[in-house]
Amino acid sequence: MNKPMTVPCPTCSTTVEWGEQSPYRPFCSKRCQLIDLGEWADEEKRIPGDPAWLPEQDGENDDWNH
Repeated sequence: MNKPMTVPCPTCSTTVEWGEQSPYRPFCSKRCQLIDLGEWADEEKRIPGDPAWLPEQDGENDDWNH
């Protein structure tokens, strides 16, 4: 029988078996999943590069303030 594929949890590095028995994969738990989401929301993590669109670029900035 093949050994199941495992991956490290991106938050805590715990080994996670990749399959239906791991509903939060690639995270080991809901807690680690939420920690990662919070880091993206706080902009601690970001994808490098220029933004594709900024409100200031086309005069729509006023809509964002109301």
